[in-house]
Amino acid sequence: MTSRDLSRLMWSEALSLLEQADRLQRQFIRPAAAQAPAWEPPVDIVETADSVWVHVALPGTAADSIAVKLEPGAITISAHRPFPIGASESQCAARIHALEIPYGRFERRIGLPTQALTLSARKLQDGCLTLTFSKKESS
Repeated sequence: MTSRDLSRLMWSEALSLLEQADRLQRQFIRPAAAQAPAWEPPVDIVETADSVWVHVALPGTAADSIAVKLEPGAITISAHRPFPIGASESQCAARIHALEIPYGRFERRIGLPTQALTLSARKLQDGCLTLTFSKKESS
């Protein structure tokens, strides 16, 4: 290996580490916005003649931490997905090779005609929250 190749390798590794540090900083260090939502989970909405299902992908989120708020014209789903390695665990000195899964507080607001819907079921299974809404009878 020539010194030129070694230099390129070192610069490549250094740039890779800088990019990783930048991603970590953007994800975990939020000055003055610690309570602001850090990400939004993906959703699927399916409607039939008599109901509406909202499926929200929430793997790694505890069921008792999920808040569902019905508002006029929308529903808001919020919670906190913790980083899986706690500070007290021995792995906290581990080297992170990839960090693509979002962690922290999230909030998702979904526009729905809530005045015409009734929340009839709520289930968290296999990391997916399913909200089932029944359509109200129109007069």
